Amino acid sequence: MNDRKERIALLRKRAENKILILDGAMGTMIQKHTLTEDDYRGERFADWKQDVKGNNDLLSLTQPDIIKDIHLQYIAAGADLNGTNTFSATTIAQADYAMEDLAYEINFESAKIARAACDEWEAAHPGDVRFVNGAIGPTNRTASMSPDVNNPGFRAISFDQLRTAYKEAVNGLLDGGADTLFGGNHFRYAERQGRLVCD
Repeated sequence: MNDRKERIALLRKRAENKILILDGAMGTMIQKHTLTEDDYRGERFADWKQDVKGNNDLLSLTQPDIIKDIHLQYIAAGADLNGTNTFSATTIAQADYAMEDLAYEINFESAKIARAACDEWEAAHPGDVRFVNGAIGPTNRTASMSPDVNNPGFRAISFDQLRTAYKEAVNGLLDGGADTLFGGNHFRYAERQGRLVCD
């Protein structure tokens, strides 16, 4: 099923008739592969100026086959909604690796990989449509409290910066083929609000 509107209509109909199953954690599935720094870098980032091991979202660019296989495993296990490999794919979180300029691309490619896995499953199992759930994780900075106990009014990030970062992530996810969006693990109000109003 190639049309997003048709998929969303089907998703709504399916949700009225059954409990939809979310996939499981991407990070623990990635850990099973015991990837090295070189695996994370791939050819494209072989000469990157700092270590990138642990940047699981980057694997959508450097190890897309591994990410697709993880999606297919969850789909085969019965997942209706399959989350993209984008838990830390905002400009804010990617700045830890000096990769903030890759945030849109990571979101786009991650959604594209998940879409390809869902489409591959449907091609092999006609009528068994699965859905791409664009994952939007928390940032590693907070606008709701100070990281400096000596300066309680200080904020490491502004609400507008959060909104801008989430908007870029959402655009990449939707452009890449996500059917739905899922914000997970946000425990601070300002971050949740920034995600919701990213226009």
